[in-house]
Amino acid sequence: MKISTSLKTLLSITMVMSLSFSANAHRAWILPSTTNLSGDAPWVSFDAAVSNSLFVPEHVPLRLKGLMIQDPTGKNIDAENPHTGKFKTTFDLNLLTPGTYKIGYASGGIRATWKDENGKRKMWPARGKAAKDGEFETAVPKNADALLVAQSFRRLETFVTSGEPTENTFKPTNSGLELIPVTHPNDLFAGETAKFKFLFEGTPAANAKLTVVAGNMRYRNQQNQLDLVTDAQGFIDIAWPEAGMYLLEAEFEDDKAIAPATVRKGSYGATFEVLPQ
Repeated sequence: MKISTSLKTLLSITMVMSLSFSANAHRAWILPSTTNLSGDAPWVSFDAAVSNSLFVPEHVPLRLKGLMIQDPTGKNIDAENPHTGKFKTTFDLNLLTPGTYKIGYASGGIRATWKDENGKRKMWPARGKAAKDGEFETAVPKNADALLVAQSFRRLETFVTSGEPTENTFKPTNSGLELIPVTHPNDLFAGETAKFKFLFEGTPAANAKLTVVAGNMRYRNQQNQLDLVTDAQGFIDIAWPEAGMYLLEAEFEDDKAIAPATVRKGSYGATFEVLPQ
């Protein structure tokens, strides 16, 4: 199996993005200190981690490798003051250019899972490893029990805006599952409804499953999760019940994969700040 240059770039991003998006799984997230800023070249700080209690770093940090930051002109820029600790990674961003910035990770490629002769679950490539040209044919047994070969894509994002919101950072890349906002993600208010559109590989992601969960989970007994599904054109409406920081997670799957894969899967996660009225 040949892997394209663009796909190699995605496969080279080794991170904890292989974690599933589910109510019982650890969640990956990037949390900005604020999402709307003003003034001349303001600063914003970020935490990035994987945790069970949302926005509370208590498991492992997200690594800096693979982090991508796009400024309002579409230029890629570097994080400042980066540090990876025991439970979280932190970094700063100086918003020198007015407008909306996109901060996140993206990865994708062929993945295979199966059970060996002892019933033990196997995975290729291994967690945190990148696929290599020609390795699939020898690494994955063709007649293995419960063999599943998938084109798998994962994306994790957040957005911050200095001054007036802009749209340039939302141009689709047509790779994996992507959010294309109708309502700007830095213009969200409690009691209002936001509209987003999801694309998978550049086409509407119909029937993608979404969950929306507010932070501060450790201070309430119920998760209060919103479960939603996109319509036939990939659109979704989200009514924000209260102000706060939220994590949106989306999953999409179809059978339009390119051999040797039999399914395509996309996962998406994003942190949003919902402001009071």
